[in-house]
Amino acid sequence: MIIGVAGRNGAGKGELVQFLEARSFTAFSLSDVIRQELRARGLPETRERMIDVGQELRRSSGPGALAQQLVKQLRADRNYAIDSIRHPVEVEILRQCGQTFHLVWVDANIETRFERMRARGRSGDPRSLAELEVLEGRERGSEDPNAQQLDAVEAKADFRISNDDSLEAFQAQVESWVRANLGFARPGWDDYFMSIARVVASRSNCVKRKVAAVVTIDRRLISTGYNGTPRGTRNCNEGGCPRCNQLAIGGTRLDECLCSHAEENAITQAAYHGVALKGATIYSTFSPCLQCTKMIINSGIVEVVYQSEYPLGQVSLDLLSEAGIQLRQAG
Repeated sequence: MIIGVAGRNGAGKGELVQFLEARSFTAFSLSDVIRQELRARGLPETRERMIDVGQELRRSSGPGALAQQLVKQLRADRNYAIDSIRHPVEVEILRQCGQTFHLVWVDANIETRFERMRARGRSGDPRSLAELEVLEGRERGSEDPNAQQLDAVEAKADFRISNDDSLEAFQAQVESWVRANLGFARPGWDDYFMSIARVVASRSNCVKRKVAAVVTIDRRLISTGYNGTPRGTRNCNEGGCPRCNQLAIGGTRLDECLCSHAEENAITQAAYHGVALKGATIYSTFSPCLQCTKMIINSGIVEVVYQSEYPLGQVSLDLLSEAGIQLRQAG
């Protein structure tokens, strides 16, 4: 999951991120992109410069520029805490990155926040309450679509934490909320094995279509295969298969194709390593052709799960059904 952290100056956003980081969340800040730019220009960091350079980066690359750079670094096997979200477009980019996203808004009254800022003594922080109010006026919203829009970010928050009390009370609120929202969606077996097949397909050297199959027994991965020219011969993408390289029309010149199909390779790889496939399930990114269908039946595979229908594949599907093979289409 990703917990996005936003809020006013001195509200306690950093405390929230540190709390999550201590509990195995990976911490990122959208402001890091701006800090890197300031260092590249040889400029010291101040809040005014951070605002100005952030706006400049958004104008040159769009209001979601900072989030777009950060999303490239995210991995699906980690939990993240992301600080310094200051524009609604950044929120939407993080919501759409493929992981569960929650936006937490942290706030406290302005007097409390100002005293915290005075206590931390950070360079560039406002020196008076009036100066803080002016600064926050710039951050709350603007007619400039690339400027900070904190009011619009607050409106998108999934949860709000008030931090006017003690640090312990604040941490208790955070822990209670995280425990209640730490659930995640676990893929089913079909999605799990089909996603593996899609990764295997990326290894295909066929210039026309990348296809892959994986074989499982008792929900254990037994064999994988992708389409391409036979072992020890020139790869299809290196000119090894004349039919594919001449982009033959689908269904024609099949007798000239030198590429083995994904299901064929998965089955022969199992045979090569002495692994029996009796009672197995094969997952394929396409339904099998007729030749692969006959191999599937005779190898002892009892179930075929496919993602997309192979052109001219109805005869194969009918034959699998006749042979008593369980057959279903899955995403």
